[in-house]
Amino acid sequence: MADESTQSIVIDAPPEKIMAIIADFPSYPDWANGMKEVEVLDTRDDGRAEQVRFAIDQGPVKDEYTLKYDWAPDGLSVKWELVKGTMQKAQHGSYVLAPSGTGTKVTYTLSVQLVIPMIGLFRRKAEKLILDTALKELKKRAEKAA
Repeated sequence: MADESTQSIVIDAPPEKIMAIIADFPSYPDWANGMKEVEVLDTRDDGRAEQVRFAIDQGPVKDEYTLKYDWAPDGLSVKWELVKGTMQKAQHGSYVLAPSGTGTKVTYTLSVQLVIPMIGLFRRKAEKLILDTALKELKKRAEKAA
């Protein structure tokens, strides 16, 4: 598997509220930078999304891809992998939530392999930017809703 990038942030909200935001895919275009369209394609028996199609547009980066999700029974983590993509040939990621004082430590791990080869240093920088932006936007959304 390719190298992965990991980043954490503490959010002043309980884990269940944060996981509810992560699981609310139709709302992503309202708060997640670059998300233009999100469609839940398949759900599990408990109502959680199993396959989700994303369309992103972040200036020069445009992509459409489908991810398959695996939700932990304890509600404290979710991981995903690429089913199909236009610009990506692989993606693995996860959110892990851990209570931390009055808030929650959220750890986001991401590994992306593009169809077009990219020098490892640039790919890791891009992943870190994605992680940083996603975590800050998730924090803003969760603390606003808290």
